[in-house]
Amino acid sequence: MLKKMFYSLLAVVLGGMLLTSTVYAEVSVYTPYTGLSVSPGEDIEYNVSIINSGSSIENVSFGMKGLPKDWEYQITANGTSIEQLSIRPNDEQDIRLVVTVPLQVDKGTYEFDLVADGSSTSTLGLVVNVTEKGTFKTNFTIDQPNMQGHTDSTFEYNTTLKNQTAEEQHYSLTSKAPNGWITEFKVDGKAVTSVTLEPNEEKKIEIVVTPANNAKSDTYKIPVSAQSGGTSSEIELEAVITGTYGLTLTTPDGVLSDDITAGGDTVVDLVVENTGSVDLTDINLKSTTPPKWEVEFDTDTISTLKAGENATVKATLKAPKDAIAGDYVTTFSASSAEASSDANFRISVKTSTAWGFAGFGIILVVVGGLYSIVRKYGRR
Repeated sequence: MLKKMFYSLLAVVLGGMLLTSTVYAEVSVYTPYTGLSVSPGEDIEYNVSIINSGSSIENVSFGMKGLPKDWEYQITANGTSIEQLSIRPNDEQDIRLVVTVPLQVDKGTYEFDLVADGSSTSTLGLVVNVTEKGTFKTNFTIDQPNMQGHTDSTFEYNTTLKNQTAEEQHYSLTSKAPNGWITEFKVDGKAVTSVTLEPNEEKKIEIVVTPANNAKSDTYKIPVSAQSGGTSSEIELEAVITGTYGLTLTTPDGVLSDDITAGGDTVVDLVVENTGSVDLTDINLKSTTPPKWEVEFDTDTISTLKAGENATVKATLKAPKDAIAGDYVTTFSASSAEASSDANFRISVKTSTAWGFAGFGIILVVVGGLYSIVRKYGRR
């Protein structure tokens, strides 16, 4: 009797063990990309298939196991956030898993699991490699910080402002340009003084710098900052002014005319001014005159003329003795290797007083001779 009971109990136990060993998982989880590399602050997107290989409907709920602190995740299907999914027998459904890596994170490899829990539990192991140490900061960068041009140039710099914090930031944009310089910020072609960025958002900002009219040839540093509450970032622009070249030639009072008698001369004061922002050297003075006229300069070369300064040169202009009364033009010119200027000077030639007296005398002689003849011979 006892022996029969022993064999019956043994059969029940073995049967139970056999039944247990034939149970298999009804639900499995699959994605082709289980190991990815990302930067701090990025989102990782997984397209995951949930497979029901059983013969009955499975209601599957989801969760994460081993996800690092401050990491976030979201599970959606057809654009809707879900917590549970119902799958028909021998069918599969796709879900989208998005894992957000925080900005403040250490460089390294992180492992965690997606857990699908139905009549059985299935896990999907995921590995994420964070390529660099994350920071909680504002990142302000520039493509080309150095520009070169004249004082009448406009310098345009292309920059990028990125909010690498976990909160929305409202940035004030400022610059410390030299006196008389103008700095303008533009976003999408519109002038702005501030920008608002969401976490991990970035914007392209164009910085337009206009130098002062009197800016001298030099290298100028212009600090530019983006500041918001507890975070800020600064870049430095560099503008190299190569200078402008300009030269004018005139007289002290601006009058470019005079009178002269035939055979006489006159002294013209010519003012040569450097209107540029760079010193000029070896300025030569020349003239173009009517035939037989002569010009002599007290100096025909100015060795150096500093920016904004002027020099006076005396030009002696002499008319030929046989010059006919009328207006004549003499062109004075001042030129260097970089700039030049001309001035047209009008000269009016007057008849000599001596010739006037001589003519008057001749007229008197002729009149006197006629008078004598009339008196001597009278009328016949």
